[in-house]
Amino acid sequence: MPRYPTAEPFLPTTHDLISLARAVEECRGCDLWERATQAVFGAGPATADVMLVGEQPGDREDVEGEPFVGPAGRLLDEALEQAGLDRSQTYLANAVKHFKWKERGKRRIHDKPSWSQISACRPWLEAELQAVEPRALVLLGATAAQSLLGKDVRVTRDRGRYPAEHLAEVVVVTIHPSSILRGEPEEREAELAALVDDLRLAAKS
Repeated sequence: MPRYPTAEPFLPTTHDLISLARAVEECRGCDLWERATQAVFGAGPATADVMLVGEQPGDREDVEGEPFVGPAGRLLDEALEQAGLDRSQTYLANAVKHFKWKERGKRRIHDKPSWSQISACRPWLEAELQAVEPRALVLLGATAAQSLLGKDVRVTRDRGRYPAEHLAEVVVVTIHPSSILRGEPEEREAELAALVDDLRLAAKS
């Protein structure tokens, strides 16, 4: 029997993207579903050559039910375009499928998922990866990278192409676009350019 917390018992028998997206709404593998509006599954074609994975849905994603539709998503769109990647031809997902948040006045502010919550949600991400079988996998930020590569991964140290051929032909570790938005305004242009360079590793490899 699987140990809890884990999403494993909630996965459907058939692991195609349509079946997975339907089943994820009933996931109770950890406690994050209790405060979320809905689960936010990945989006994009099952035939995508490039798959990008972030941390978790944000406020807008939680409301709209789609990944990367908030401010970080708009910045990612800009970076993808500069890198020569068509968003409509990529698969976008998050390591955690429900929005974890804390209140700040009337706003819902991102709250980093715990390791147990990340681990509990990993079966969904692994199933997406198996369904898409991308040529290139881009892990945006520490949560995404550690979810699939282990807790010892550090974005600052391991940024760039990462040796993990068991996941995809090309695996790239890079920053999450939200970290650029949180950074100093005078540093954003350089950080965006660095993100674009990392995305090009996936685009051109």
